[in-house]
Amino acid sequence: MTRTVYVNGDYLPEDEAKISIFDRAFLMADGVYEVTSVLGGKLIDFDGHLKRLERSLNELEIKKPAAFDDLIEIHRKLVELNGIDEGLVYLQVTRGAPGDRDFAFPDPETTEPTLVLFTQAKPGLADSPAAKTGIKVISIDDIRWGRRDIKTVQLLYPSMGKMMAKKAGADDAWMVEDGFVTEGTSNNAYIVKDGVIITRNLGTDILHGITRAAVLRFAREAQMKVEERPFTIDEVKAADEAFFTSASAFVMPVVAMDGETIGDGVPGPVSLRLREIYLEESRAVAV
Repeated sequence: MTRTVYVNGDYLPEDEAKISIFDRAFLMADGVYEVTSVLGGKLIDFDGHLKRLERSLNELEIKKPAAFDDLIEIHRKLVELNGIDEGLVYLQVTRGAPGDRDFAFPDPETTEPTLVLFTQAKPGLADSPAAKTGIKVISIDDIRWGRRDIKTVQLLYPSMGKMMAKKAGADDAWMVEDGFVTEGTSNNAYIVKDGVIITRNLGTDILHGITRAAVLRFAREAQMKVEERPFTIDEVKAADEAFFTSASAFVMPVVAMDGETIGDGVPGPVSLRLREIYLEESRAVAV
């Protein structure tokens, strides 16, 4: 069945969706995006994603699309039209196509942004087999630009990182800068040592994950100790367990780094409990 997608106010069959070849996302990676998970036909952490989208747009001086205040209704309609029970809604806002190719962009108030949304069906998203066995990661140098707190569509290096992991027989890569782990290719990274959950503190060098914020809140509510600070690859390898969080993977245990087993080599009790809490609490307040 052909998906229905949303492009600048219109709901269209995916094979009829078009944007200009002069759109700045195509020419300059000049745009931002969000991915919202769907469980039981409802949106997970939608308000957090909307707030982060607004922040990203402000940081890049991209005008909010006219339909910004209607985004929850657009998400819900696409979920309904495409029959999504478990899956994702991808949203992208770009600076638009103000004219011919130019490095300088015009006054944001004179340029209409491009707004695109589409769904991806992911049956079994909440019951991922990988969450039961854990995944393997490798370490790679973090050579991205310095404003990783803005969720831009500049995803070439993360994509290359995932391919490096695949070629190495692993599932993902954690990036390292100045000797410390920043984050995964599309997720926030954590280790657990002596019962303490350790994850890098917020700044411009990592994405301010929506799932990260929820998981840390749930951890503290469950009386788990959390420490927000940078950690090294050696600390990962010596950890009792490790995991990552993202909107599409929720809480995912990590059982090996660079070919070395982490902890007992199986998902640990902290990551499994946090995944259970996150899914339970998020389902309860999904919209």
